[in-house]
Amino acid sequence: MTNAAACRVDDNSVVAFNWGPRLPKSAYLPINRCSLPAAILGGLTFQRHPTPLLLDGVAELHAHLFQMLESLAEPAERARRFMDYMTVHFRLEALEEAGLTPDRSTGARQGRPKLRGRADYLRMVRGWAFDPNTQEGAVLKAWVESRFGLLTRYHGGLLDDRTEDAYEHFLEVCSRGLYNTNALEAQLDLLYAYCQYELRRQQPESTCLNLYRGFNRFSEDQMLARLDRRRWIVLLNNLSSFSVQRERAEEFGDHLLRTRVPMAKVFFYNRVLPGMLKGEDEYVVIGGVYEVERLA
Repeated sequence: MTNAAACRVDDNSVVAFNWGPRLPKSAYLPINRCSLPAAILGGLTFQRHPTPLLLDGVAELHAHLFQMLESLAEPAERARRFMDYMTVHFRLEALEEAGLTPDRSTGARQGRPKLRGRADYLRMVRGWAFDPNTQEGAVLKAWVESRFGLLTRYHGGLLDDRTEDAYEHFLEVCSRGLYNTNALEAQLDLLYAYCQYELRRQQPESTCLNLYRGFNRFSEDQMLARLDRRRWIVLLNNLSSFSVQRERAEEFGDHLLRTRVPMAKVFFYNRVLPGMLKGEDEYVVIGGVYEVERLA
């Protein structure tokens, strides 16, 4: 972990006087559902001067939840209450009350209906943990597009051309993942808001985290500038996994980078919901332009 001081720009840094490449126009949408436009929150300046990000209407709609959490001292108890709230508010254990009907188009030969709508926020983050290029990963990346306005750059392959079949397939996968779910995107909104609440409550003096990521290589369109042999400015996918543990990150690539991630860009981290996932060091981070340091 780090503190707010770690996010200050080094007076000797090249980018202290030259803010470097901006977020390419091909990497973001002109509108989003966030308190800052994508061109700002996805840029290098935001990494150096982060500020909280608010999704439209989430705090107001769920004000009672966060008021209730304020009275709880233990993170584990807050996590339990949050998950209970999600279950009740979104009728996750009584989907029929939310209007779900069985889909009998498949599974009928076994004499039972195939229920859809079981895809909830927990399944999404679990699916991401196993493979970010699954249907669950596509749903999460599409959610980032909708809420933060940052376009997906990679999902099982490059999506640099929105007119090609690869991007059309990505949209189809997203549609299947969202079909017949119960306000799944709204569930993800609240999950993000809760993670942000916990980060601010547990680390009130911090604005950034030092995180690590293993990688094999960056494509030409990802490498925006080389400040020196080890410091680069890169364009990350709109959602990526990092680790707080260097040793863990080294398992996922031939090379290793470290960067300062604004806490406002942490969508989810495993420890926020204890016991849900085996690993406790993964942080799922909203992308954009970052200055990174190559360590190995």
